[in-house]
Amino acid sequence: MYWLNVISKPGLLKLLVGKSADVKTDALNWYHTAKAAEWTCFNDVGLEVPDADFVEQLLVFNIRQNRFRPIVLPVFSRRTLYVKALLDHKTYERKEWVNKWP
Repeated sequence: MYWLNVISKPGLLKLLVGKSADVKTDALNWYHTAKAAEWTCFNDVGLEVPDADFVEQLLVFNIRQNRFRPIVLPVFSRRTLYVKALLDHKTYERKEWVNKWP
């Protein structure tokens, strides 16, 4: 059994500074789900998290009833997820993040 390495919990906690307790709870629940996952490709993600999107090589998840979006760079060959951003819906919709990370 191989688990994913979600990089990094301290980085995610930094992204949560100033966010409400419910956002923190949902983000940490997402973190634990991702950490325990055995995803080897986007299809694996979609089977477990149907509302996840793959945008420009990035995985986009929905938390807090779609009000926040963790943006993640997956490296499936290394079984690693790099958390790049946690955006509210309004910021996400501006799409300024789309080409920020490969």
